[in-house]
Amino acid sequence: MFGDTYKNKRVLITGHTGFKGSWLTLWLTVLGAKVVGYALAPPTEPNHIECLNLDMETIEGDVKDGARLVSIFRQYRPEIVFHLAAQAIVRLSYRDPVETFMTNVMGDCKCPRSGTGDWHSAGDRQHRQR
Repeated sequence: MFGDTYKNKRVLITGHTGFKGSWLTLWLTVLGAKVVGYALAPPTEPNHIECLNLDMETIEGDVKDGARLVSIFRQYRPEIVFHLAAQAIVRLSYRDPVETFMTNVMGDCKCPRSGTGDWHSAGDRQHRQR
């Protein structure tokens, strides 16, 4: 179905330690992708991503950290990005709605911007050079 679409492609997956992210990581690895995962540490032990024992690079980090994302994009130069990082636990969102907003909205804003290649990072303020 996908042929060699992902074979030997550099793929970055944010949120690879989550439920959907870990399955996507497995799938892409089987299809021959060179996967780099970027996510918070898994919240449980054992956890699915560690049980899979995949041949991949795992980087522990937070999608709200724009400067770190820029450095990850520059270092690994992904050809394809799957952005799955999110705070998806409903009860936690009620307990800490601001943190949920910061992760799910601001993390979304920072992840796509990191991959453009010509971003200037000044702390957490990033802007495109024109």
